[in-house]
Amino acid sequence: MKFTRCEGRLITYALGSCVGVCLYDPVAKVGAMVHIMLPQKLENSADLNVYKFADSGIRATIKKIEVFGAVKRRLIAKIAGGAKMFDIPGGGTLGNIGQRNIESVRHTLREEGIPIVSEDVGANYARTLIFDCSNGQGNIRSFGRKEVIF
Repeated sequence: MKFTRCEGRLITYALGSCVGVCLYDPVAKVGAMVHIMLPQKLENSADLNVYKFADSGIRATIKKIEVFGAVKRRLIAKIAGGAKMFDIPGGGTLGNIGQRNIESVRHTLREEGIPIVSEDVGANYARTLIFDCSNGQGNIRSFGRKEVIF
């Protein structure tokens, strides 16, 4: 997770099944990006990095940027990633961690009352996400595809 106020660009590279979540307060011009690797932290997990999980990472990011002037009720979200990078026979959800990440990110943002104003998720290709905190614009770059502004 990284954040900045008033200026600066945040970038996360090669989002495959991971989901990049951009949070932005357009009044305070405080923005953050968190790179979600897994839907939720398991109770017995010894992993101390709360930011890699959708449930704990989004909530910890909100708390962090509130300290720097963001107001939760003004926050908006943009999300990208969550691709199905591997096709595992049998059609179960175990192999589609990307879809599980997307669902967990959406659920957590909904619980926190933060609207998703733009998204580019799913499919089967990786994305690089660039977020400009001076204006809240996101750009998505993918190999062999036209750049997406969202």
